[in-house]
Amino acid sequence: MKIKTKLRLGLGVLFLMILALSLIAARCIYVLKEDTENILLDNYKTLDYTRSMFLAIDQIQINPEAWTKFEQNLKNQMANVTEPGEGEITEKIRAHYASLKTDPNSKHLAVLIRNDLAELTRINMEAIRAKSDKALATVQSAFIWIALTGTVCFLIAFTLLINMPGNIGNPIRELTESIRAIAAKKYAERLHFSGKDEFGELANSFNTMAEKLEEYDNSNLSQILVEKKRIEALINNMHEPVIGLDENQRILFANEEAVKITGIAGSDLLGKSAIELAEHNDLIRALIQNKTGMNGDIGYKTTPSLKIYADDKESYFEKEVVDITIIPTGERQKKFIGQVILLKNITPFKELDFAKTNFIATVSHELKTPISSIKMSLQLLESQQTGMLNEEQKQLMESIKEDSNRLLKITGELLNMSQVETGNIQLSIQPSSPASIMQYALDAVKLSMEQKGIELVVQTDENLPDVKADMEKTAWVLINFLTNAIRYSQQEGRLLLEIRDGQNGVRFSVRDEGKGIDSRYRNKIFDRYFQVPGSSKTGTGLGLAISKEFIEAQGGAIGVNSEIGMGSTFYFQLAKA
Repeated sequence: MKIKTKLRLGLGVLFLMILALSLIAARCIYVLKEDTENILLDNYKTLDYTRSMFLAIDQIQINPEAWTKFEQNLKNQMANVTEPGEGEITEKIRAHYASLKTDPNSKHLAVLIRNDLAELTRINMEAIRAKSDKALATVQSAFIWIALTGTVCFLIAFTLLINMPGNIGNPIRELTESIRAIAAKKYAERLHFSGKDEFGELANSFNTMAEKLEEYDNSNLSQILVEKKRIEALINNMHEPVIGLDENQRILFANEEAVKITGIAGSDLLGKSAIELAEHNDLIRALIQNKTGMNGDIGYKTTPSLKIYADDKESYFEKEVVDITIIPTGERQKKFIGQVILLKNITPFKELDFAKTNFIATVSHELKTPISSIKMSLQLLESQQTGMLNEEQKQLMESIKEDSNRLLKITGELLNMSQVETGNIQLSIQPSSPASIMQYALDAVKLSMEQKGIELVVQTDENLPDVKADMEKTAWVLINFLTNAIRYSQQEGRLLLEIRDGQNGVRFSVRDEGKGIDSRYRNKIFDRYFQVPGSSKTGTGLGLAISKEFIEAQGGAIGVNSEIGMGSTFYFQLAKA
């Protein structure tokens, strides 16, 4: 029999028994209600009328109103004749009362009326006793029927309670245990359900699935081993270091290039914890460190390339960490199972970069001298001792002066950039006053702001602490921020310069009301030679890159917040002295 049929049959029988019990109880209660109502509505009223007539007959001689009261109760009793013999007695009372009215002083008639009233009371009392016995019999009969029906319902419900959970729960429990065994790759697990119900069909389907899984597992084990060896061979033949970690930072694999640069034998790498190895190996420690990027007020930082000494030479590598996630079968959430660390050899590119830096430094240095000579010659030509100049000559002089100043600024930036790239930045870090840095920068851009009619709003905290900084380099960065803000602000615009004392240091920020920076270019704004498309290309694109290097060389952080149409806020943060 099917499980669904069993459930329907058992619950259906139980429902019918409960319905029968409810109907029997309702019927018994209804009969008992009828018997009780008969006593209250018929006999109780007659007794009440009889009592009132007893009282009235005793007061007839002294109270004229007693006649009216007697007649009213007699009239009510004549309309409430319900028991055998009650009508004859009522008629006798009426006849004797009529005679009494004609002879009010007759004591014999009053005695006869009292006897009739007593007889009427006796008849109704016996009727009440009989109806009470009948109601008691009804109660006893109802109790027997309800008890019998309730017992049958209890037995059926108890039988279902004992058998049905086991019939359904035990197969489900066995099925759950078997599924766990299959999940644990115990494909020899089988279900043994007898019967032709749904559980029997489920057992047959489960056993078929288990047999196919067992067959599939046995047939693919050798193939899986071959594929594993193939993947290991591919990894070992890669020319760049590759290291694989599991979710617990334990090393799963490392190719020969990785073994070579770490200086640790392969047998000492595989299966070992990278965190434990990092305690004694600087390269492993650098490989498992997290990347640093834009994070609120911390600013913009990049991960430098790794310089590794291997094979008797220095090599440069870029680290790339790939998180490996999977979605287990039957689940929806991704599960992190490890990482692969790839090291890309960028030594040739570094060598080209060094050559480019040296070339730029040499050319910039060579250009700086003739440009300085041009500026000196311009100063001599501007002197009145060399003669008067007409308007056309003065315009040519101004044009030459602007071009020479721009060339001198470009060569200066290129020289600064070459110092940054070669690591030859000369910093004089000492306690410096933020107010002095600000004033130095404002003096440098004062003329530019006045020419463009820029309104500058300065907001600083009181009692600002000194910062650890190279005052000249830091002022150069602030000047660069202000110059860019002036350039991209509207005529007679407004700038906001803020210096705030924060938990992590003192923060300098410059906010303009320009058109803002698109989110696509925000992370590239501090890259070398990068300029936002569509902006006026009046420089080399090195100013912000040099600013970034200057601030980070002092242990600070630099960044930008900007939205299209909302202006831009460039900021840097330095540690307190």
